[in-house]
Order: sequence, then C-alpha cells, then structure tokens
Amino acid sequence: MKKIAITLAFWGVLGNAQHRKVSRESITTLDELEVGSVKKGIETNMKQTVSVDEFLASSDQISFIKRGAYAWEPLLNNMGTERSTVTIDGMHIFGACTDKMDPVTSYMESNNLSAIDIKSGQAGSLNGATVAGSIDLKRKNTPFGLQKKWGGAYQTGFEFNNKQFFNLGNVSYSGSKLVADGSISFRKAGNYYDGNNDEVRHSQYNKFNTSLGAAYKTSRLSSVRVDAIFDMAKNVGFPALPMDLWLSRAVITSASYKQLFENGLVKSWDTKIYYNAIEHYMDDTARPENLVHMDMPGWSTTYGLLSKMNLKNEKYSSEIQLNVYNNLSIAEMRMYPQDRSKRTMFAYSWPWVTTRYAGLSMNNSWDISDHSRFNFGGSLGLNYNKSKYVEFNWIFHPGAPQEKTRFLPNLHAGYQLNIDHFNFSIGTGYGHRAPSVSEGYGYYIYNSFDRYDYIGNPNLKNEISYETNASAGFKNEKLGIEAKVNYFYIQNYIIGRILSMGSPMNYQSVGVKGYTSLDYATLFNMSLNAEYHILQNLHWKGVVTYARGTDDKGGNLPFIRPLSYQTSVHLTHGDFGFQTSVNGDFMQINYSPEYGEDQTAAYTIWNLSADYTFKINKFKTVLQIGAENLLNKYYITYADWGNIPRMGRNIFTSLKFSF
Repeated sequence: MKKIAITLAFWGVLGNAQHRKVSRESITTLDELEVGSVKKGIETNMKQTVSVDEFLASSDQISFIKRGAYAWEPLLNNMGTERSTVTIDGMHIFGACTDKMDPVTSYMESNNLSAIDIKSGQAGSLNGATVAGSIDLKRKNTPFGLQKKWGGAYQTGFEFNNKQFFNLGNVSYSGSKLVADGSISFRKAGNYYDGNNDEVRHSQYNKFNTSLGAAYKTSRLSSVRVDAIFDMAKNVGFPALPMDLWLSRAVITSASYKQLFENGLVKSWDTKIYYNAIEHYMDDTARPENLVHMDMPGWSTTYGLLSKMNLKNEKYSSEIQLNVYNNLSIAEMRMYPQDRSKRTMFAYSWPWVTTRYAGLSMNNSWDISDHSRFNFGGSLGLNYNKSKYVEFNWIFHPGAPQEKTRFLPNLHAGYQLNIDHFNFSIGTGYGHRAPSVSEGYGYYIYNSFDRYDYIGNPNLKNEISYETNASAGFKNEKLGIEAKVNYFYIQNYIIGRILSMGSPMNYQSVGVKGYTSLDYATLFNMSLNAEYHILQNLHWKGVVTYARGTDDKGGNLPFIRPLSYQTSVHLTHGDFGFQTSVNGDFMQINYSPEYGEDQTAAYTIWNLSADYTFKINKFKTVLQIGAENLLNKYYITYADWGNIPRMGRNIFTSLKFSF
C-alpha cells in the first residue's frame, strides 16, 4: 500500500456537474441546470497564468505560510490547515507530509479549475467539521449542449527571475449526450533571486499535472460522470527546511450519479464515491552539509462517499449533504550517517493512523422578504481515530487509548438585509474540531521554524469555536465598498508547549514540545474592500486587512498577519489592457518569540503588467508582459518560514490561445 499504482482505472462515475443556484422556476432538463454553471477561470488581471496559490492570495481571507517557492500552506482567517477544511469538489484529501509541504492546493493546477469556493467559519461546515472555514476547489465541468462543440486553450510563458518555463493546455467537448474535459500542465523553475540579487538556494521545483473527466446523460434528467487527476512533483527545494522533496505523486479519482427532479420539494440529488492516494518522499540528498542524513517518506490513502440533495419550495431552499470517508496516514523517519547504506534509526512519525468520519450537514435559506434573508444550518459528525502502533504514543502518554471516538457538532446562523444600494449581514457560529493526525499522534515531528521536535497527544480535547461575524456595504453603478469583521473565541486551543521530559531526536533541535490545549484563544479579522469605476474603461480596487490573535495569557499567537493593504488600477483601451498594483504589510508589531517568531519590517511592492488581445485565424490570442516587485525590493514577511526572503524583481511573459 506504500506505492501508488499509477493507473486511472478507478475512475468510476461522477455526476457532479457544477451547480448554479436553483431558480424558483421548475427545472425541466439537465441542460437548464448546467448551462448557467460555467464560471470564470482561475486568473487575475495582473497575471493571467497564475498558480492556484497566487490566485488564492488575491482573496482578503487567505494568507500563506511559505517555506519556499512551491506548495504554500493556505491560512484561512489567519488559521492553519488543521483548522480549515480544504477539498476538491467536496472530496476530502489529506497530505502525506508531516511538514505540511503538500497542502491539497498543491495537487491542482489553474487550468483544470473553474472556481474556488471560500466560506468563512461555520458557514463552511457543509464539507465537514471546521473552525476557520472551508476552501473547495471546483474542477472544470463542461455543461451539456444542444450541438456538438469543441473548446480549449493553450498557455505558455517564461518568468525570468527563477527561469520558470510553463506550458498549460486544456480541451473540452460538449454534446447533447456526452461531455468531456482534459488538461495537462508542466512547470519547471530554478532557484530564485531575492531583492539583493542573491540566489535563494534550494528553491527550484518541477511539477506535472493532468486531468480527465467525462459525463454521459443517461436520461433527460440524469447523468453519470467520471473524473481523474494525476499530479507529480520532483526535485522540489525548500530553502526554509533542512531537507527537500525528491518525489510527490497523487492520484485523485471520483465517480458519481446525478438526478434532477421536475416536481416536488427535491430538485436534485448528487451521489459521489471517490478515492485518492498520495505518496510524498522528503530527503536531504541535496544537503551534504547535514551531519546526519534523514529520509521522511509519507503515504496518505482516502476513500469516501459524498451524497448531496438540493431542496426548494417557494421562499425556502436547503442543501443536505452526507459526508463519509476513511483515511490512513503513514509517515516514517529514517536517519543515516554520511554512509547512507547504514541506517541508525527508524521511527513512525505518523504510526499508521486511521481516521474515519461520518457527518450529516445542512444549509438552509429562507427569503423573509424581497430585501431580507435568514440563513441557518449545521452538521453533526462522528470522528474515529486509531493508531496501529500505539506504543509510540505511550512513550509520552502512558495508557493513552489506541482508539478514540469524538462527536463534532457545528451550528451557524446569519441574517442578510438589502436596502436600496446598501447591504448588511450579521451571523454567529458554534463548532467542534478534532485534533489533526500530527496533533493527536505525531512522533518527533521536527519544526524548523522554532527548532523543536513536536509530540502529539491522543488525549487532547476537541477545539470548540464560538464565532460572530458582520458586514456592511454600499454599491451603485460607480462605487462599491464593503467592510467585514469576524471574531473567534476558541476553547481548548491546540498549540505546542515545551515538555520537561524527552530529548530531541533531530541534531538541529533545541528541545521537545508537546501539543497541548490552552484554556482559550481569540482571533479577530477585519477587511475593507472598495472599488471605483473612474471611467467606463478605468477601474480602481483597494483592500485593507487587519488581524489580531492572542492566547489565554494575552500573548500573541503565531502567524497572524499585520495590517496589510493592496491597491490596483486596471485600464483597457481597445485591445490593450494595463494593470498596476501596490501591496504591502506594515511592521509586524504583535509577534510571538515564544513560538519562534521575530519582528519583520514593513514593505511595499509595486507590480505592473500589460496585455494585448488579437486573433490568429479563429484563435483568440492574449500576449502579456509584466513585472512583479518592479523596484527589486528585498523583503521578508511575517509568514516566511525561517526568514527566507521573497523573490526580487520578476519579469514575466505569457501567451494564451483559446478557441
């Protein structure tokens, strides 16, 4: 089971073509539901060929921990991936790296995605228990059409700073009975250079991704679909870590059946089975300076069931979802002297941990009037863990149970009001989450940020979140402005604290920390978004964000973003487009030395790009050239692991053909 069979034979049948919001009129055919479901591709005005991480970074709710140029860890509401749910079309996928160097977002590419659905706090509990919220990556699903039609795109380009070369292609076919989507992408990058023109060693990467999906209409109101994704990364450097990635592979497959209903309360029923397997091999082969060598391979296998029903009756609509999955996580740690043929140590850092989850979720919406709406919902989940080699846990927690079952309730409610050009909302939430595999069962997981080895604790209590949120906005033909705030009070907040027992296993460690629960922690997030149409073809956007996180003693929580800002102007003139933006962070004042942080300085970055759209025969063609960090600023942010500097000036080019 440690090796992934690189076969796409387990496609199965997926009927999860994308949904638009069900209208109040009855649905008569499958086409009527799906024709309106095509969503904007994953790109930004500043840079049309972005990675998934770069696209997510354009959201005011997402920030990142960066350990290099690849596989950034997304922070939703300034909380790590333990506290959020990240899925692909609702499917649960778990990384195989104890250092979190393979978040779910790293196994997708921008050319096989149509949209990314971000929900804050308990509003994101539809896909499982969460505290921070959910990020759902929506795959491209071409709708059925009345006539046969082909479509597609090819993108290529080069980025000069790290000599990144990329090719991305996708094709789609639409017919009255059959639709299909395919994509392929390849990126290769060398080491990048910082603002002082110094090479940041071990920042290179190679990534290959391909996907294929097909749907067949079994009747006027039903369809089946199969989907598969294969992703492979090789020779990925992580300058903030003492080791790199030799190889990562993922196979993600799903199969589903979709049924629509013309009459009655139930409008659609979508049932999916899925399977994914990931293998991830970290080693320090490229680090001859290490006195002791280490390999850290990991494997993660998940299979599950997802069944969703949409209901609609006049002013009331509901979404009910059953979510069941089984995951097995294994990670090993092997140490060697300079002669790698002589192994001196072996341990399981994830000792064959099984996680089983079953949850029933519901989101409801009631249109009280033409101007107001009440949303409410929740989920009830059952989470089961078992550690096969529990003796690793007994070293620090004698008598800890080999198996643990937890109940995870989640509730949320909100009210929306629209009056003329104004809109207001207020909401609240309550939810539990279980400790992650590392928090509950990790064994000597080295954290190079604070240089401690971390030990899991199977006896940890559920984290319990109490949440409030509010927003207010104004929008007319020219001006739009919106302010959003949320506040989290989290009981049993899980974090690492220094243990009085145990000696570090990694020679670079300064001690051992164990995961423990604080009495509570609080997080506050605020954002202010504005846009103004100066002229018909001249638009301005701006956003300011602020966050504050403290523990039960008033100390600062780690990785909380300081006051930040971004402003941009977009001008179009005929077939030409021009974009410029300025973004930055203020000085990080509320940092946490206890958790390995130090103060980072303020910085401001200027970006600029231009594009030209023209036709070559029947192909729409877009040529773009631009520069990120135009002034070659040397800077380090609060979330740069090990104070690794960001990329200096990067001139990029891209060429895109579409039909």
